[in-house]
This record gives sequence, structure tokens and C-alpha cells, in this order.
Amino acid sequence: MDILHYQKAFLSYLESKDWVREPKNLYEPIDYILQLGGKRIRPVLTLMAAHIFSKDFEKALPAALAVEVFHNFTLVHDDIMDDAPLRRGKATVHEKWDINTGILSGDAMLILAYKYFENYDAVTFQKLAKLFSKTALEVCDGQQLDVDFETRSDVTISEYINMIRLKTSVLVAAALKMGAIVAETNDENADLIYDFGLNLGLAFQLQDDYLDTFGDPETFGKQIGGDIIENKKTFLYLKTLEVSDIETGKKLKYYYRKKLKDNTIKITEVTRIYQINNIPFLIKEEIEMYTEKAFDTLTKMSIDKDSKQNLKDFGLWLMKRTV
Repeated sequence: MDILHYQKAFLSYLESKDWVREPKNLYEPIDYILQLGGKRIRPVLTLMAAHIFSKDFEKALPAALAVEVFHNFTLVHDDIMDDAPLRRGKATVHEKWDINTGILSGDAMLILAYKYFENYDAVTFQKLAKLFSKTALEVCDGQQLDVDFETRSDVTISEYINMIRLKTSVLVAAALKMGAIVAETNDENADLIYDFGLNLGLAFQLQDDYLDTFGDPETFGKQIGGDIIENKKTFLYLKTLEVSDIETGKKLKYYYRKKLKDNTIKITEVTRIYQINNIPFLIKEEIEMYTEKAFDTLTKMSIDKDSKQNLKDFGLWLMKRTV
């Protein structure tokens, strides 16, 4: 079963939902953000996991939609917090409407996400809701740590990895586990596929850090150098401080104290510092390490060889992405 098949099935399910109702100013932004596209990675994972453990992925469609609606809710609020102008190459919700609309529509999306679990029996509903609540709170924890890091000068790489684990990885892991829960597989398989997702999610976010600075503006869909503009202490920044000489570290910190109207020189200079210190290579090493950790988990899973290969192929596809 290829990824495209899951994507198509999910998109037709998404399109079958009528998001826009009164009051339109609450629901039109929800429809807008959900139609913006993207690869629908998280719902695809939910469908894939359900298919692997039960051969029937369609019953996981409501859970997959819950994951996607929640993910997009976090994007709407993240974009407000980051004052981001673009999302997937289009105006962000708060830019297209206003901040109040973005906050309220986001709140509604969080509630809508929970409603999709009502499609399941009581036992499955409870398991899904429990995992979802834990994950949603962890995502908030991660977001707060991300904000805290902006004003701290002593952030370590291990603290950063923990932050992205909470902010990004746990949702990737939960998306997979939800598919396993819907498929009613055993707890050991559900936990192992969660661990697979956790490590894959870390690799995915580190890939995002890399693409934010070194990606192609045509395909990335977000502003290149956005993390540099925002002074975000990503792996690129922290690794540079760890491996560079004192002078380079001072120069990097100097740029990261600045909030400028025109960031062209800042982006160029910081990118150059990263390149001189071999950071693109070092972050790719880190991405590969977490991808391998994810693949190691597959060996312990009691599923057939083809299913393991499907998950491995998905991981490899994810690490080759340019958006």
C-alpha cells in the first residue's frame, strides 16, 4: 500500500466534511487552513498504522482527521506567536483575517478534533482521548519551552532535543499509536510504533531546522531563514556554539541579539557561519542517527516483513523531503 493511496483516501474524507457554517468568521478560517495542503504526514501515519495492524485503514479515518485538525490548530496559534506571514506559501490565518479570529478559530479546532473520537466505541474512545490529552498537553509544554529558550543564553542541545520531542515528535508518535489503537493491536505493538514515531519525529524536526536555512524557497513554502530572523536557538545554532571558536561564537550571538527590519545580511552571515563550521553535515548525521533508531524499533515489532518495509520506506521518504 503506497503513501499516495492513504493521502487520497484521507483527502476525500476531508473534502466530504462541510466545515463552513454560521458564524462564518469562525469556520471559514478553519476551512482555509485545512485546505492549504501539505503532505498530510500525521493522518497518513494513523491510516498506515491501522492498515498494518488490521488490514483495514478506513475505520481510522475519523482518528486521522482528529490528528490533522489538532495539528493545524497548533499551526494557527504558532503562527500568531511567531508573527509568521506565510504558511505553505500562503498568508497565515491571522494575516488573512486578524489575531482574534486566529485565536478563536484555533480554539474551535481543538474542540472539533476531540469530537471525531465520538465515532468509536467506548473502550477505543477512552484510549484515544487519553493519548490525545497527554499529547496535546506535551505539545503545549514544548511550545512554552520554545518560547522560554528565546530569552535564555544557556540552552543545551539535550534541552533542545527534549523541546522538539514535546513540540513535534509526540504528535507524530501519537498519530501512529492512534492507528494501532483503532486496529486493536496489543499494547506492546502500540508502544513500539509510538517509539518508532518518536524517533522519526525527531529526525523530521531536525530536517525542518536544516530546510529552514538551507531549503529551496520555491519548494519549502515558508520563509527561508525564518528561524534566523526569529533568533530561534535551533540545533544549527547550538551545534555551532559547541564546535566553533570563541570569536565565531561571539559573532553568532551578536546577530542573534538583533531584531531587524531588513534581515538579508543577517541571514547571509549566519548561514555562512553555519557552512564554515560544517553544520549542514553535522545536522545530517544527527538526522540519520534518529532515523536509524526509529528503524531499530521495527525489528522488535510483531508484524510481517512487508509491513516493516512499508514503515521503513515511509521513514526514508520523509527524510528525502524538500518541504
